[in-house]
Parts: sequence; C-alpha cells; structure tokens
Amino acid sequence: MDVFKDAVSRLNRLGMEAGIDLEVLQTLNYPEQTVTAALPVRMDNGRTEIFVGHRCRFNSALGPTKGGIRYHPGVTVEEVQALALWMTIKCSLANIPYGGGKGGVTVDPKSLSPMELERLSRSYMRAMVDVVGPCRDIPAPDVYTNARIMGWMADEYERIKRQKEPGVITGKPIELGGSLGRDEATGRGAYLVTRQLAQKLNWNPGDIRVALQGFGNAGYHVARLLHADGYRIVAVSDSQGAIYSEKGFDVESLYKYKQEQRKLEAVYCEGSVCSLQEHQRISNEELLELDVDLLIPAALEGVINESNASRIKAPVIVEVANGPIDSGADALLEQQGIQVLPDVLANAGGVVVSYFEWVQNRQGWAWGLEQVRERLQETLAEAFDNMWQVHKDEGVPLRNAAYAVALRRISKAISSHGTQEYFQNGEG
Repeated sequence: MDVFKDAVSRLNRLGMEAGIDLEVLQTLNYPEQTVTAALPVRMDNGRTEIFVGHRCRFNSALGPTKGGIRYHPGVTVEEVQALALWMTIKCSLANIPYGGGKGGVTVDPKSLSPMELERLSRSYMRAMVDVVGPCRDIPAPDVYTNARIMGWMADEYERIKRQKEPGVITGKPIELGGSLGRDEATGRGAYLVTRQLAQKLNWNPGDIRVALQGFGNAGYHVARLLHADGYRIVAVSDSQGAIYSEKGFDVESLYKYKQEQRKLEAVYCEGSVCSLQEHQRISNEELLELDVDLLIPAALEGVINESNASRIKAPVIVEVANGPIDSGADALLEQQGIQVLPDVLANAGGVVVSYFEWVQNRQGWAWGLEQVRERLQETLAEAFDNMWQVHKDEGVPLRNAAYAVALRRISKAISSHGTQEYFQNGEG
C-alpha cells in the first residue's frame, strides 16, 4: 500500500463530504516541498556509510510547518509525506498556528553506536539546514528519536548559523530550552481526549477493558494515566509480541521491568522485587482482535486494514499511532458500529506541547509543569468539543468531523488569497 496515496484518498473523500472547495483540496493533494538527501556518516570502524533522509513541508497556510523526525528501517518518502499531511490536519484541528511537516531517515538506530547516532543526526541537520528554521519548519522527536537527538540537531543548526536559535527544534532537553511536560505530552493528550469521550459514552472506568498495541513513550503514558483512573489494562504489546491477562496488569511494573530487562513480561513490582504474574503470550495481530471495550493502537500505521477490520471486536478505538487504520477499513468499522477517535486529535498532545515549547523559546520564558498541563487540557478540550459538535450536528463519524473542522479552517486561510470564484465574480 502507498500510504501517501491512501492519505490523499481519505483527505479528498472527507473533504468533499465536508463541502471543501475543490481548488483547496487540489492544493492539499501535493506537498509544498519534499527534500531527499544522502547523509554520509563516518562509522566507528572508519568506513563511510550513506543513509537516506527526507523532510517534507506539506502546507504552510496556517503558519510554519511542524513535525517530527523518525529513525526507522521502514521510512520512505511516501510515509514522510503522509505523516506531514496528517500533521497539517492535526495542527489545524488543534487551532495552533502551524502547518504540517515531517522528516525521517531510513535506518535501524539500534544498530548504531551512540557516536554514530550523533554523527547521523548532525549529518541530517547539515543536509536540511536550508529547509528548517524557527519561522519556516520546526522538527521534533518521533519514532526512535528523542530529546538528546534533538539537542544534537539544534546544536548543529546553531553552529552553521552562528547564533543561538532554540526555537528551531522542539522536544529538546530541558537544559537546552526544552519544555516541561513534553516527554509525556502525546500520551497525556490521548488520555485527556479519551476521558472526554468516556464522559460522552457514560463509561465507568472500572468496567472498561483496554488493549494497548505499542508500549513506547506515548503508549506507556496513556496506559499509566488510564490505569490510575481505574481502567483495566488487559493486554499490552511491543515489537516482539504481546501479553494478555483478563485480570489486568500493573502498568508501572510492566514499564519498569521492560526498561531494566529490555523485554515485556507480566510482572508486579514492589520496590526492587518483581514477581512474574500469570499471563498469556499472544501476537500483535491477536491483540488487535481481542474482545475488549477499548483498543488503543499506539505503534505504526496501517495495522488495521481491510483484511482484518471485520475481526475487530472493540466497540471503541483510540488512534494514538499515526494512521493505524487505513482508509479502506474506515467504512468496514463504521458498518460494525465501531467508534474511532482519530489520530489527528488523539495524538495531538505532542505537537501542542511542542508549540508551547516554541512559544517559550521565542519569549525567553519557561512555564511550570502545571501551566503546560492546564493549557494542554484547554487546547484539546476545545478541539474535542468542536469535533463533537460537528459529529452531532451533521451526523458523521468522528474522523469525518475532525477533518471537517480542520479543513474548513485551512480552507479559509487558502481562500483568503483568492479562489476561482473570487477572481471570476469578485466575491468569496
């Protein structure tokens, strides 16, 4: 599957249903700029290896483009463009003054030494230095990148430009201008909008069984916060496989054991003592098809598609990953009465707090953690309410409603420069 073509197909379908001007949709069918570059890296053994990196600035109608950089063996230019398109919708829905961007390098970062990883990160920034900038395109962490890598990239940019510019990258270490709350932002944002949906559905947290595919940063934080509210986390997975127990797991113990042992086991830890708990080993595919109340795909895109959509049993899905449901599965899930809280809202917490970091950098003023959390909650609550209002008023699924809100906002910005109707009729 070409993930970018799939993303554009969904955009056009939802845009036409929302009454978006065809000229606007045509504009959003193509990225403004995509750069692909060779990234030479001197390896520890003295050999030079060439990696391939990409950066896409998809649309800047609402402001400078914004989006993460991922290091993954499966990175392609089509994937980067699709992610940048989704980021365009996400920023508009959250009503923050950004367009969408994304970047990536085709690499297995686990195969690199720390010094090779630093050289790769600096090589990427040297290749993209004319693409990025605090008023042009602002990167951030994504899959298999982190605050340290962002710090290396920001430092390389400042060396080339010969000036301090902390606002060029977000998700940096706190000491280098990062924001409190950024490390938990994606997971906390997913938790906040899930909580709003739970109120609409009159859920009692103690009755809700949750299956979580993906136990990285975002997956851990959303699971931790839901577990603290009383939700029963009955299944969790990582790239190696999944574990299941109807009794549920203690999320903090799972995370602690995984960080220490580099593997996912059903454990309960008290202090430094961890005891194994009874559980069942299942595959990632089996996890998706469990009979649970809430399914949270928090790994990579396309895990729910036309081949397995009919076997999904969870009545509610919260998309914490980017694009975990492909467009072909949307109608199948809708026919089954499955409600999907879309990724463009569910994982928007990361870009919202990245925006807060950028604002702090430009103001030269650091916010406290509670201020960040309160503003995140306010921003996502407004976005959720806007989406929910369209969902109820127009009788459309939540994804359709989210795209309608976002595309109508982008459409106004693009139309402000004039459309065919304006130039023909002098109106619009």
